[in-house]
Amino acid sequence: MTDAFSSNSELVIQRSVDVASIKTDRSSGTWEEAYQIKETCHFISTNQFKKVALQFPDELLVESIPVSAEIEKNSEAKTYILGDTSYGSCCVDEVAAEHVGADCIVHYGRTCLSPSRRLPLMYVFGRQPIDLQQCASAFRELYPDSQSHVVILYDVIYSHVIDTLEQLLKQTHPNIVASTLLMDHCHSHGQTQSSVSESDCSGPEPGGEDSKVVQKFGRRFCLADGVSVEDYCMFYVGQEGATLTNFMMTWNRSAFSSFNPATSTGRAESINVNKALMKRYYAIERAKDASVVGILVGTLGVASYLAIIDRLKESIRRAGKKSYMFAMGKLNVAKLANFLEIDIYVLVACPENSLLDSSEFYRPVVTPFEMEVACNSNREWTGEYITDFRDLLPGGCSHVDLPDADEEAITDVSLITGALRATGLQTSEQTEAESQPSSLVPRNQTMTVATANTAAVFLSARSWKGLEPRLGETPVAKAVEGRRGIAIAYEEEGQDNANYSC
Repeated sequence: MTDAFSSNSELVIQRSVDVASIKTDRSSGTWEEAYQIKETCHFISTNQFKKVALQFPDELLVESIPVSAEIEKNSEAKTYILGDTSYGSCCVDEVAAEHVGADCIVHYGRTCLSPSRRLPLMYVFGRQPIDLQQCASAFRELYPDSQSHVVILYDVIYSHVIDTLEQLLKQTHPNIVASTLLMDHCHSHGQTQSSVSESDCSGPEPGGEDSKVVQKFGRRFCLADGVSVEDYCMFYVGQEGATLTNFMMTWNRSAFSSFNPATSTGRAESINVNKALMKRYYAIERAKDASVVGILVGTLGVASYLAIIDRLKESIRRAGKKSYMFAMGKLNVAKLANFLEIDIYVLVACPENSLLDSSEFYRPVVTPFEMEVACNSNREWTGEYITDFRDLLPGGCSHVDLPDADEEAITDVSLITGALRATGLQTSEQTEAESQPSSLVPRNQTMTVATANTAAVFLSARSWKGLEPRLGETPVAKAVEGRRGIAIAYEEEGQDNANYSC
């Protein structure tokens, strides 16, 4: 009877999978070109790696086994496929690679190009098809003025055609600038890329007297002398998604247009950036009203993530708020709803994953930049938006020092509730008193005193605090026979209904 509802558990262990029976519609030459098998094997053999972690996004997992088999066939390395990454698939999952003791990581597909530090890395973006003639035609329709200053941005999966596209467009538009990709301490496309600065800021271009360089989000492009980023239009090659949203929020004073290679259509992006910025400013006001902040660790691989966590803790403490840190992998509504005492969350993640739509969440989720605007009185809201938390750290292009410890608390009015609120530094006496476990405060009538802890005070005020053990108060009873059957129809239910009808 049991086998009718579930199979024997031993069969799962004994079952064998015939990998050779998996059929794909790619030829050997297509595999070689799309996944750069030769370059990958050369990277592995040159560095004498023995264990290689292959990280695939969800949409490419179906092709991961043939790629892994081809790499093992042409190299002496053992490969491990990383699926279901701990956080976003655009980030390099170094933690999962270290679980198998991998010597390096090969990352496939789209990526945010956030720098990593622990393991050697190689990017294989893939080479998605694109109609260059259609793209050039859409560009000329969107920018009829041949003297327009335009920066070409693109998804990394189309990086293999950008040089050709730039040459094609410069025939009619000489002022266009195509961005180039910068990979931090990694190997990509058969070439080792040099590292970039931590802050990704604008500065003079080495060897160029009449131009300056802008480095951000793993992209790099040069501007003409006397022309700022706001004077350029942005043309994005790729599908709508987190990458385009990240660009538009960062360069929110530039006009954007895009070309979708999947549909071969171009359009002027009509998203209301000002409306999006006001929505983020509302989240900042919620952060100012909050008294308990939850710090969500959304990455363990992006460089300097520990530094921004320490800075968030310090800025939150100086603003007179409490902070708790959470590490829970991929976020969802149910996970965050378990912590009712948290007033707002701040997500530490890569630039593309930090812009989380928290409309369905029980509490708002903000970015490190938004939390710093709320807690750091020296930073003002100017319309500039920062998604890369490395820019907030010392040495970053948008770093602002925290206020001095002797400054008085600032009192203002909440734009949401209309109530007065005070934001200021805690004195050293208050900090020491709260850090000592001996500091006690009245709690309720059942428990006279308790440790001064924000979460504990919140728990004491709740009407339901979980199951109570009531040790020694519950009488001992003999075990009785319970119901039999399944939940939809217990055996006793039919008899009860028959007696009721009689």
